[in-house]
Amino acid sequence: MPVRNLTMITEIHLLGFQSLHQLNVLLFLLFFLIYYVTMSGNIIIILLVSISKTLHTPMYFFISQLAIGDIEISTNITPNILHILLNNGGNISFFSCMTQFYFFDCNCTFECLLLAVMSYDRYVAICNPLRYISIMTKRFCVKLILTCWLLGNFNSLIVTITLSKLNFCGSNIIDHLFCDFVPLTELACSDTFILHMETYVMGIPILIIPTTIIVVSYTYIVLTVLRISSSTGRQKAFSTCSSHLIVVSIYYWTIFGVYILPSSGQTSDINKILSLLYTVFTPLINPIIYSLRNEDIKKAVQRTFHKHIM
Repeated sequence: MPVRNLTMITEIHLLGFQSLHQLNVLLFLLFFLIYYVTMSGNIIIILLVSISKTLHTPMYFFISQLAIGDIEISTNITPNILHILLNNGGNISFFSCMTQFYFFDCNCTFECLLLAVMSYDRYVAICNPLRYISIMTKRFCVKLILTCWLLGNFNSLIVTITLSKLNFCGSNIIDHLFCDFVPLTELACSDTFILHMETYVMGIPILIIPTTIIVVSYTYIVLTVLRISSSTGRQKAFSTCSSHLIVVSIYYWTIFGVYILPSSGQTSDINKILSLLYTVFTPLINPIIYSLRNEDIKKAVQRTFHKHIM
């Protein structure tokens, strides 16, 4: 039967948490609270970096960009999850599904690259402090951010276009929380070899190169910190990058767990939980980690609060 005569999918049905349908109301309240705190925390960081002169440095500029990425990925994913929880599953048009995947893939790529840029920033600050101002200029930082956004959009656009050109027929049910790469390819009734080769060629460097930059940067950082004679100096030097290291560890381990490591022994529920870690919970904990472990942000909050009270 020719492919053109097959009934093509125009709508996708997302199952969500079918095994926990009796807890849908509780889960809805939980995810709504997470979304509210995520938006509030990241917006506060963006505003603080914008209005506080003491935070007008490359490191906090990158943190504010991370907050923007967290807002975008959370807004792209969480409201749809809330809709699914209210209706014990939800339908989404094929076009909306491709759009959601595009922004999801774009933001994931952007944050992978941004975390590598932030590790390089910490490397320069700790290993070459005398050259930090001359290297990490405002113009250079803006170029780095634009490069991350452009590469994220380019990678996502190419993959999304190729994905949307596949033939989707038969079942339209996805046992997932949003339109992700693997569940969508499993629905395709045409050959996905070119798509998988494309994602490997474009996607692997986007993970491998940033990972290499992060590992090399922190190797030099650790070696430099260990050469500091005083324990107070070592603690102060490492405290400037410990928050970033925590965020990198959480984000990259979940990404590798979902997309790189073999998933033959993983259930759909495990994949959903892993996906939630970097799409819902990481945007939540990023502002918490950076605010609770950062004295500059604490002082900026106090000054801003005191200024408005006075």
